[in-house]
Amino acid sequence: MLFSMTGFGKAVAVTPTKKITVEVKSLNSKQLDLNVRIPGCFREKEPELRNIVAAELERGKTDLIITAESIGAEPATTLNVEMLKAYKNQIVKASEELDIPQPSDWYSVLLRFPDTFHAESQDVISPEEAEALADATRRAVAALMEHRRSEGVKLEAFFASRIERIGDLLAKVEPYEAERVPRIRERLEEGLKKISVLDYDKGRLEQEMIFYIEKLDVNEEKQRLRQHLAYFIETMALPHGGQGKKLGFISQEMGREINTLGSKSNHAEMQKIVVMMKDELEQIKEQVLNVM
Repeated sequence: MLFSMTGFGKAVAVTPTKKITVEVKSLNSKQLDLNVRIPGCFREKEPELRNIVAAELERGKTDLIITAESIGAEPATTLNVEMLKAYKNQIVKASEELDIPQPSDWYSVLLRFPDTFHAESQDVISPEEAEALADATRRAVAALMEHRRSEGVKLEAFFASRIERIGDLLAKVEPYEAERVPRIRERLEEGLKKISVLDYDKGRLEQEMIFYIEKLDVNEEKQRLRQHLAYFIETMALPHGGQGKKLGFISQEMGREINTLGSKSNHAEMQKIVVMMKDELEQIKEQVLNVM
């Protein structure tokens, strides 16, 4: 089975104090390139979360985005009495030095100054929140992998149709190949008749013609190409995924055989078929980059 490197997954976890949302999205890349955006209160858990993602995704340019929303009771807030005292002393001193009256409503004046309240820190993650965060990350990754598998099914169908098309085109080579050798021999013999001096070793010439024609034989290229086509299909069917690089190597070998077939063809119709096979192969190569 194939997995695409393109996918998206999302999961939500709710604790008494927070709603945690985890999103994971990925695109194709040769290696795992993981970018993490995480609230400061969860920063200590980043290495653990990276391990959770890396264990499943293996490859792909991946974004892990985590957001946290406070819910339930508001954090406890208290007056900063020491700060209020300091502000009041400064106002009293300024009143004496500037010879202006002191305020009649001290609270309304003092509470306008910064840092007059204490709020409990939200930067410490509780064990319950840590467990919820890890669970949501696992579920988001699982959802992404399910998306990847869904896209992988589409890739399998795409590759199968292109491989079948190349096989059909390869079969069309044979009729032209059968008529190609007699035409080449005929063309060589006609060329010899045009030479004014005909004093040559006919036995040696026949050997050279046989050698030349054997160099144009494409049976080995056809056989190897058929083997590569079958190997591509077999590799797609492997059960655990991760075949992207291997399929890339196989498609390169297919390209070598098709190119050699084209260079040896020496026949206009065969060369047209080779061009069509190259077009199908290029489409395969483009999409292989998306396979995990």
